[in-house]
Amino acid sequence: MTQAQNTGADRDMRYPSNAAPAATSQVAADTTGRRGRRHGSHSLEDARAQAQSHSNSAYGGFTSDALVSEARKYIGTNPTGRGSLWCGAFMDLVLKRTGHSGGGNLASAYARYGTHVSGPQVGAIAVMRGHVGVVSGIDANGNPIVVSGNHNHTVAESVYPRSRISAYVMPGG
Repeated sequence: MTQAQNTGADRDMRYPSNAAPAATSQVAADTTGRRGRRHGSHSLEDARAQAQSHSNSAYGGFTSDALVSEARKYIGTNPTGRGSLWCGAFMDLVLKRTGHSGGGNLASAYARYGTHVSGPQVGAIAVMRGHVGVVSGIDANGNPIVVSGNHNHTVAESVYPRSRISAYVMPGG
């Protein structure tokens, strides 16, 4: 009997349901005797602290943790019930559930929504050609990490190339 191994997104430590029970702050010695953390052993608090540290970097300080938290609640689902073209509808749902005015069901409408900002900030809406989502962090290369709907037919969190983003907007009231 073979046991399935968790790899890639299945082992993503940002989501407690995907974390392996034995992956809590383990320290291993490699064959050279050096000690270090095993890949994937960071805690959820570490991941959140890292994402928050990026929001206070050169990319700006205003954050909207409420948008990110609300969007992350739906990872792995489709809360809109739509079969296609639903990233804008998902963004609209997240905005309304966090007390903001909605931006509509079309991704392109978000280019005219809220207040434009010059770069990625946690809580900003990332507008792309045909896609939209909320910035949850910034990777080491300055690329935004975005939670969005209709990413491979589900809500997902993924790094997008910064060249793909046409606008960043902070939600209005």
